[in-house]
Formats: sequence, structure tokens, C-alpha cells
Amino acid sequence: MKKDIHPKNYRLVVFKDMSNDYAFMTRSTVETKDSIEWEDGKEYPLVKLEISNKSHPFFTGKMKLVDTAGRVDKFKSRYKKHFDKKDN
Repeated sequence: MKKDIHPKNYRLVVFKDMSNDYAFMTRSTVETKDSIEWEDGKEYPLVKLEISNKSHPFFTGKMKLVDTAGRVDKFKSRYKKHFDKKDN
């Protein structure tokens, strides 16, 4: 294994799925400004997730459209002319 290629600032970080409030703690080097009080009463850095294994359709078996920040609408408006041509 090569020396000095891995980061040295690993720490405990909480990742929280905002769609269903599922949270888990793991070691990470990710930088974040948010923090959360964990079950043990201590405060840890918080990373907010849009999707996790508890909300992703592949793992849940349920088809659910997650449209954050209107991405589907942005796509449709961007390619509206293309879709209009196909309809004719």
C-alpha cells in the first residue's frame, strides 16, 4: 500500500436522509457546517442526504419519483421544443 495517500482527518459523522429522517453514523472526512446531537448525547457533524438505502426505490421495492428542486420540470422546459417536434 502506498504511503501518505489517504487522508488523516477521519472523524465520526452523522448522515441523515431528509426524506424519511433515517440517520446513521460512520467515519468520514467530509466537511460540513451542520451538526446534530446523536443518541449518546454528543454533538457530531451532520451531512444531509436526499436519498439513502432506506428511501431508494431499488432497495425499497417501491417506485417513487424524487423530484428535488424541480429537476424534472427543468429538464422538460429545457427540451420542450424537442418534445413538441415529436408530437407533430
